[in-house]
Amino acid sequence: MTDELRVDMPTRRAAADDFGHLVHRVPEAVLVAGSGDDLADTVRWAARRGRKVAPRGNGHSTYGRSQAEDGVVADVSRLRNIGPIDGDRIVVGAGAKWSEVLDVTLAQSMTPPVLTDYLELSVGGTLVVGGVGGTTSAFGVQSDNLLEIEVVTGTGEIVICSAERHPDLFDAIRAGLGQVGIIVRATLELVPAPESVRRFLLFYPDLGAMLGDARVLAADDRFDAVQGAIVAAAGGGFAFRLDGAKYFGAKRPDDAALLAGLSDDPARRDRTTIAYRDYLNRLAPLEAALRANGQWHFPHPWLTTFIGDVHVESVVNAELAALEPPADLGPLGQVVLSPIRTSAISSPLLRMPSDELAYAFNLVRLPATDDRGEARRLVKANEATYRRVKEAGGTLYPVSALPLSGRQWRDHFGPAFARLEAAKRTFDPDDTLTPGYQVF
Repeated sequence: MTDELRVDMPTRRAAADDFGHLVHRVPEAVLVAGSGDDLADTVRWAARRGRKVAPRGNGHSTYGRSQAEDGVVADVSRLRNIGPIDGDRIVVGAGAKWSEVLDVTLAQSMTPPVLTDYLELSVGGTLVVGGVGGTTSAFGVQSDNLLEIEVVTGTGEIVICSAERHPDLFDAIRAGLGQVGIIVRATLELVPAPESVRRFLLFYPDLGAMLGDARVLAADDRFDAVQGAIVAAAGGGFAFRLDGAKYFGAKRPDDAALLAGLSDDPARRDRTTIAYRDYLNRLAPLEAALRANGQWHFPHPWLTTFIGDVHVESVVNAELAALEPPADLGPLGQVVLSPIRTSAISSPLLRMPSDELAYAFNLVRLPATDDRGEARRLVKANEATYRRVKEAGGTLYPVSALPLSGRQWRDHFGPAFARLEAAKRTFDPDDTLTPGYQVF
């Protein structure tokens, strides 16, 4: 497989857009990388000329993070070789989608322990931000389950790193926003895959009741995955829901034991048993609906944060009071509120609240209009919400539609910034890589 350097305007304009449809920076060229060597040659060329290089997988950034104005966008989507499985691990190309990884691993009854809710994201794209999933409370984020990576550094060197080999680079890549290296391939840890999932949708009258059960379920491990959602109710106000999943093989779990002591409304419980792969692909109907009505191509001004348990109820109630559905979320949007035990996360650059229990608190905005003025309004609203979350000890999950200055990024990383800054000086001294975040 060979690389292609494309300079035609349609290709460059396509690289100046992403899933967010909010930021548009036109590159000088687009490299369709065929190998790590191709990528390294381009990075060295760019560094010598003071150009920037931004890696791009499947283009699911929401705020121009994979763009490089007047630089080079390195499309790694062809770097998608997968496998074979070697015991409890597999080597995959950075451009492979998680759905494609599952095609290979499930054929041998194995699975990555953590998977993002949306499976069409690229492996490299999620590892550089962390990769949060429903099983994060047990297994951490996806970058915590990374055994080894091959990267191209900002000096154009190809380096293989792990916890034992170049650990400074390894730790700066995992959730490091692509600031010191571009992932070429990754060695992922695998665990045995379940056959089926017993799934429960549990409904609550208010936020306090929902959070009470979220705390119980986060503490006792009766479910393998617990996620929460708050959606606009038909008659006004909001509806509160937890989604609990129990994985199993031949023996179906005991419903009574799974539901014992919970305070949801028993009359509204929704129980289903589905195949593991179908459960993982549960967002496919939503994607199909958004594509069918055109909303998939509208702006996506999402905000993704973490808030600690101590302040979660007061912060979320205040934000819900400020929201104006459907305008602020869209008819299919929602507020995600999912419990996470922070002790499970080990990637040093993924910033979490100090509480033992935190929550992914995300505003999944799906506007029913492509009006750019409305999109800009929602980005401004994100800035205000993030400020309030931060004041309450919360942190940012940096896949958000949210502009941050270098000073704000330094504040975001806190004590961990010294680690990233040292790695930047060593592995990308000319500040060549991934300018879209504007960290340095």
